[in-house]
Amino acid sequence: MGGSAVVVGGGIGGTAAAIGLRRIGWRVTVLERAPVLADAGAGISLHANGMRALDALGVGAAVRAAARPQYTGGTRVPGGGWLARMDGTALERQLGTPILGIPRAALHRVLRAALPAASLRVGAEVTSVDRSDPTRPRISLADGDLEADLVVAADGVGSRLRARLFPSHPGPVYSGSTVLRAITERPVRLDTDFELTWGRGAEFGHIAFADGRAEWHAVLTSPPGARPADALAALRRRFGHWHDPIPALLEATRPGAVLHHDIHELATVLPAFASGRIALLGDAAHAMTPHLGQGACQALEDAVVLAAALTTEPTVESALARYDTQRRPRVRSVARDARRAGRLGQRLTHPLAVAARNTALRLAPSQVTLRTILRHAAWTPPSLG
Repeated sequence: MGGSAVVVGGGIGGTAAAIGLRRIGWRVTVLERAPVLADAGAGISLHANGMRALDALGVGAAVRAAARPQYTGGTRVPGGGWLARMDGTALERQLGTPILGIPRAALHRVLRAALPAASLRVGAEVTSVDRSDPTRPRISLADGDLEADLVVAADGVGSRLRARLFPSHPGPVYSGSTVLRAITERPVRLDTDFELTWGRGAEFGHIAFADGRAEWHAVLTSPPGARPADALAALRRRFGHWHDPIPALLEATRPGAVLHHDIHELATVLPAFASGRIALLGDAAHAMTPHLGQGACQALEDAVVLAAALTTEPTVESALARYDTQRRPRVRSVARDARRAGRLGQRLTHPLAVAARNTALRLAPSQVTLRTILRHAAWTPPSLG
């Protein structure tokens, strides 16, 4: 099967979907609403399942060349004591790859490089979708219409296409947490590749990059919309007394580099990830909290499973039904566990609950931490032929 496809959204999931579709012989146009590809964003950890998806798409080697393996690190308390250590070498033995840290901008560039430049249209805002012809959905833009055999809605947590397909769905809800993050302006001396530190109602973490810089993030239990006048100064007041290298990471950051976003999720599972010849993918289908670092990895899985279904099924409709059947149960499980991880981690505020959690983690065998990661990372992609 082959044909024409329109992918709405030029983020990680949308670009990956376009790569997968082109690999199986489809003609693809990617529509990105932003007028300029600014490559905004901080950093990302790619687990084995995400890397296997990237390998299936043919871009795994290029991503590895731009990334830094995470062999050392773990979870700490604000005073610096360890709750759990991460054994990247053990993960590599089990899965064939350690977790990798990479700037989001670098990942975007690798993915875009795998597509013809002409296939990506920026400043292309979708205004409506006409499904009066069930075999040829029509996408309306400000400067004209596009018809395609398949539409992939990868337009993020606030997906307009999802709202049109499922108008009775409640849509995204605020998770109770907000995140501030940035990449340091200069290299920072770090003793570990990756760390999380849990305080009461707060988390601070870092990812080390191949060039010596680092991404850091601070997740806070907070009402939605709260914005300090000087975000970096507020973070220094909140985290400046936490263990090294947290003060150094903040010191190495430009105030204008701090990004601040409230975390929204699709707490109510969609009734389907497809309708007719339109497939939902990534955050548009299953926006989840970031507490397992699986959001982008699940979007990459979506891209591979969608392409594989289109190679094995006789019609687009049956392929999207197969995609839906394969993806929804898995994503539901990952999203549930991510939500639970947040409740047991960053969102805990009661001193007794925090103390009990910390004691349990310190006493848990290292194999428990390993099994937690393996539960979602041990995924095998379908063949794209």
